[in-house]
Amino acid sequence: MPLTPEEPQIHESVPGPRTAPTSGRSALTPRPVPGPPRPVPPREVATAGVGAGRPGPARPVGKSTAAAADSGPVTPAASAVPAVPAQRAADPAPAQIQLIPAPADGAVDAAEEAVDLLLDSGRAPGEILVLTTGDQHPWADHELTFGEASYWAQHDAADDVFYADISSTRATGRPVVVVALNGGDDGRLPKALAGALSRAGLLLIVCGDPARINALLRAGA
Repeated sequence: MPLTPEEPQIHESVPGPRTAPTSGRSALTPRPVPGPPRPVPPREVATAGVGAGRPGPARPVGKSTAAAADSGPVTPAASAVPAVPAQRAADPAPAQIQLIPAPADGAVDAAEEAVDLLLDSGRAPGEILVLTTGDQHPWADHELTFGEASYWAQHDAADDVFYADISSTRATGRPVVVVALNGGDDGRLPKALAGALSRAGLLLIVCGDPARINALLRAGA
C-alpha cells in the first residue's frame, strides 16, 4: 500500500500496563492481557511453525522485556496489542503503526510477545508476518536448512505465523506485520520499513528503540 505524504500516526503499544522508568528503577514487567480462548491450529503445537513430523525448535514464546525509556513523539497507549478487525474498512488509509520499545538484542523477544498477544486475542496465525532487520529469526534459520522451496511453501500455505528478513521481496503482505528492529543498516532501513508498512493490511508493529524507529520512519516517508 503506498505511503501518504503525511507522517504516519504512531501509537506506542506495549503488553500490559507499564510505568515509565525512573532513575535507579527498572520498568514493571508487562503482564499479558487475557483474551478469549481459541482453538489450537494443527501447526501450533510443541513444534509450531516446523514442518509436520520434522524435528526442530518450536516457535519461541516471547519473554517479558523491560520497556526502554521513550524518546521521540510516541503517544503512550494504555492497552496491550489490541485485536484488529477481521475486515479492512473501505477507507484506503495506511495501516496503523504501533511501537513496542525494546533494545536491539531484545527486539525478537518483544516481537514474540506481540505475536502471542495477537494470537490470544483471536488473530489467526496465518494473518501474521514477522520481519527481522538484522539476523534471521531462529525459526527461519532452521527452516532454510531444508531448502528454500520448503521454506517458501510454508509462506504460500499461509496457515501459520511466517518469519522472514525485512529485505525479502518474496514475503507478501498480511493483515498484521511485526518488525523486530534487531540490527541492520540505517541507510537501507527507511526503505525497508516503508515496504513493511505497505505489506501491513491493518497493523504494523515495530519493536525497537523508539527514537531510532521515528527517525527511520521519517526518512522513509
